[in-house]
Amino acid sequence: QVQLVESGGGLVQAGGSLRLSCAASGRTFSTDVWGWFRQAPGKEREFVAAISWSASTDYADPVKGRFTISRDTAKNTAYLQMNSLKPEDTAVYYCAVRRVSVSRYEYWGQGTQVTVSS
Repeated sequence: QVQLVESGGGLVQAGGSLRLSCAASGRTFSTDVWGWFRQAPGKEREFVAAISWSASTDYADPVKGRFTISRDTAKNTAYLQMNSLKPEDTAVYYCAVRRVSVSRYEYWGQGTQVTVSS
């Protein structure tokens, strides 16, 4: 059974940093695409960043230059380093994984809360 578990969320002041982790279990994910998404109160879930099996990355415009996605295939873990945080980054952050051959993310974590105070 595949399971994703996020950690690292919390409360931080504007301008601060947090590092989110997403640990996967159930099978190996070395050839999958990992993604981070977020959902703020009253808003739809939105894409934040993704990293492919080849380590190519993609970022949403609001986080470019501030967030960095990475992965450790040996540990089946993905990370999201968030710097220069802004109050508008406040949301529940979710990690997700999909096979490279499909377009929809297949597995999702339970989410971790990130709150940025002004």
